[in-house]
Amino acid sequence: DSLSELGEFSTLVPRKPSLTTGHSLHYFPTTEEPFARRSPEHARLITSYIRKADWKSWGPYLSERAWGTVREDYSNNGNAWNYLPHDHARSCAYRWNEDGLGGFSNRHQNLCLALAFWNGKDPILKERLFGLTGPEGNHGEDVKELYYYVDGTPTHSYMKMIYKYPIDEYPYSKLVEVNRNRSRLEPEFELYDACDVVGRHFHITIEYFKTSENDISCCISARNSSDSTETLHILPHLWARNTWSWGYSHAKKPHLKKISDNCVSVYEKHLKQMYWYVSDSDNQNPQEMLFTENETNYSRLYNSPNPTPYRKDAFHNYIIKNDQNAVNPQHNGTKCAAHFKFRIGAFKTVEVRFRLNQTLLENPFADFLDVLKQRRYECDLFYEKIHIDELSTALKQVQRQALAGMLWNKQYYHYGVDMWLNGDPAFPPPAQERNHIRNQDWRHFYASEVLSMPDKWEYPWFAAWDLAFHCIPIAMIDPEWAKRQLVLILREWYMHPSGQIPAYEWNFGDVNPPVHAWAVLRVYQIEKSSLGISDTDFLEKCFHKLLINFTWWVNRKDAQGHNLFEGGFLGLDNIGIFDRSNLPPNTKLEQADSTAWMAMYCLNMLSIALELARTKSAYEDVATKFLEHFFAIAKSISQIGGSDWTGLWDEESGFFYDFIRNDLTGEQKHLKIRSFVGLIPLFAVAVIPEDLLQSLPSFKSRMEWLIRYRPELIANIGPLVSSTNGTRLLTLLNKNQLERVLSRVLDEEQFLSPFGLRSLSKEHQNSPYSLYWFGQEFCVQYEPGESPSGMFGGNSNWRGPIWFPVNMLMIEGLNTYHRYFENSFQIECPTRSGNYVNLHEAAFEISRRLLAIFCPNKSGHRPVNGKMTAFSTDQSWRDYITFSEYFHGDTGAGLGASHQTGWTGLVAFLCQLKRID
Repeated sequence: DSLSELGEFSTLVPRKPSLTTGHSLHYFPTTEEPFARRSPEHARLITSYIRKADWKSWGPYLSERAWGTVREDYSNNGNAWNYLPHDHARSCAYRWNEDGLGGFSNRHQNLCLALAFWNGKDPILKERLFGLTGPEGNHGEDVKELYYYVDGTPTHSYMKMIYKYPIDEYPYSKLVEVNRNRSRLEPEFELYDACDVVGRHFHITIEYFKTSENDISCCISARNSSDSTETLHILPHLWARNTWSWGYSHAKKPHLKKISDNCVSVYEKHLKQMYWYVSDSDNQNPQEMLFTENETNYSRLYNSPNPTPYRKDAFHNYIIKNDQNAVNPQHNGTKCAAHFKFRIGAFKTVEVRFRLNQTLLENPFADFLDVLKQRRYECDLFYEKIHIDELSTALKQVQRQALAGMLWNKQYYHYGVDMWLNGDPAFPPPAQERNHIRNQDWRHFYASEVLSMPDKWEYPWFAAWDLAFHCIPIAMIDPEWAKRQLVLILREWYMHPSGQIPAYEWNFGDVNPPVHAWAVLRVYQIEKSSLGISDTDFLEKCFHKLLINFTWWVNRKDAQGHNLFEGGFLGLDNIGIFDRSNLPPNTKLEQADSTAWMAMYCLNMLSIALELARTKSAYEDVATKFLEHFFAIAKSISQIGGSDWTGLWDEESGFFYDFIRNDLTGEQKHLKIRSFVGLIPLFAVAVIPEDLLQSLPSFKSRMEWLIRYRPELIANIGPLVSSTNGTRLLTLLNKNQLERVLSRVLDEEQFLSPFGLRSLSKEHQNSPYSLYWFGQEFCVQYEPGESPSGMFGGNSNWRGPIWFPVNMLMIEGLNTYHRYFENSFQIECPTRSGNYVNLHEAAFEISRRLLAIFCPNKSGHRPVNGKMTAFSTDQSWRDYITFSEYFHGDTGAGLGASHQTGWTGLVAFLCQLKRID
């Protein structure tokens, strides 16, 4: 197949221009082990890159929740959770994109595949995952299901997930009521608290695999974990996304029709003719094929007549309510399901299969098991080439499942703000109040692409700074797709004309940390290191758009012109003493994190410019611009006396803080909260090798001029910048400041937990920080678990828990410092232990602690599983890992979104870091 077609792949292969990214010609070079020869999956990636085959045309692009999203909200008050709740989802045709359980679709989601189940007891056909809305949960929205992403390849030639479906009635009402009545000081009430799902469940394995790029099969096996015979209905679904009900003349309705007891003919104008086959493992046909339309049940939802009798919720009504008139007896429509009913003996397994392709086959499952076995083997081989030799078996499992989570969390994201605000021709105009609720200044925004989601249930929408971190582990296995994501978020139909990058659909105008230049640089470096590709076209393309965004930051977020920046909450939600995006009246806040992010932005842009200057000398001048700007920020952030403003460094306590001022009274002070806000300045660090400086004479000359004639800019860091030991260090901290801050970072009574770095120092547990401001007292206390307040919805907490993105940047920062200092800089780790290490060893220790969250400890328990020891010890659970949004600051238990592999997927990258002896 693709391997034989490509031969040894030993010559430079040109890549055709990409219509999606607009990239120009790229090359994949010869290596000792040619890329395409590393594994069949690597070969498929190559054929995808060069557009010889479209292996990514189909993938796990179906959301797990489209209900309760902003884009489906047409209310007059912006209450997305209540406008289209879970109870309406089975009956309401979605306007923008579909959802389903264990789903697959083509990249534009014209056709969708997913599964539904019924245990004979539930009041609802299980067509989608259930969870609580933001207002229902005592800690915000939360999925109340148990499922695991365990494997996958970047072309989606093989994907595997596990779903644990309760044998007993699913406790919908109990989960809602108990959580609604609990306070924020109490833990969440989970599915395993409400029923015996641990001991009594159907263990359902879902494996998708491809015979070719448009030939998709799925194997669904369901094992009864109980000691009694139980009933299970399995209903594989195939349906078309509704594009025809909104009043646009170009939309044509697809057509699905039964042509035999196990085959459906499918015609969709983009995909043309396809066929869907279904069977069980004994080649028995389903008991029946069910058909309906993917259209809203107006009678149920709005007490209005239905134009046709067959509606989206037909299968629920037919199976659960025994409504024989719900499904189309003519066996055609836009949505269909194959209905299998099994009586499964104790500890026995049943299997259902389906296949979708473009060919009418007499025996569609003849090679089913052979292809499945081959794709499993190829997936194993692919990851053998990814894992480094030093990786333990436990960490290989962690890394592989983390990367699987990154792949499963791809989603087709569709949202056009102008169309959404104006409404569709087939319906009355939306209420005018919607023009003043959200995103009215982003009418240019239009998305219709597969994007990396933080979590396809809890956060089924892209988040700008999350996406930047996602691209790092993705680049390990598919650098082309990582690059495409970064290019896309900077495109003119995403980025605001002012230069702002959209944050997320709840409010595109919110401000997230400017980490995209860092991500662009790191993805470039990962690809260069692993494949030998220097894709300067990608680097240059992003650089020009980032220039616009950088200018937006400078013009909008430095109100005083002192190079001390604002920005609001900046993704750190409740880390401040109050909501930093909604300050008290007449209050100004200069932020240590915002200022440090901008310093880091300067250095990232400087590094990109210097890389481009290797072949294009014009970039030396723009590199100089970012060097000067960095020096100006470095001067301002540590400003002490002799000026009309105060910097953000406090010499007495040896830490960086936000600085607050009252415009009415003139009162001003540092907010002496020791949090990650004061650690982010450590991220702004770069090393410039002397040989690079020698190759860029114009830049070197300007740098030397600044050092000689503008000494006030580098008064704090001058000795490091002027060093002649073969490298120059650009940093916000001098050596003394670095030592003082790190003594807190590595203190187990402050930031260093057994599982990484806390977001707030533990010292605030017994010594909360309080502030009396404008007649009101504010307080911050160390809270290692879920948030006790409703700030930012109450579903995230930066007042103690461990977050992977900032831990990752700290590890990178320390390793960068080590490149300069080498063994000349020694620090106690942990503080007061008497154990001195260099900065690389300190970084490695933080990484080791982060990895310990997911690995079995001496007693076999994975800390991520918290109080649920059965998840670590029970044979049917112990091999499955979730990658939560954040982690308890003392125990490492997973918190927040339970499947936010997203930026927690950075753990896969940490697994690759080697200890330097």
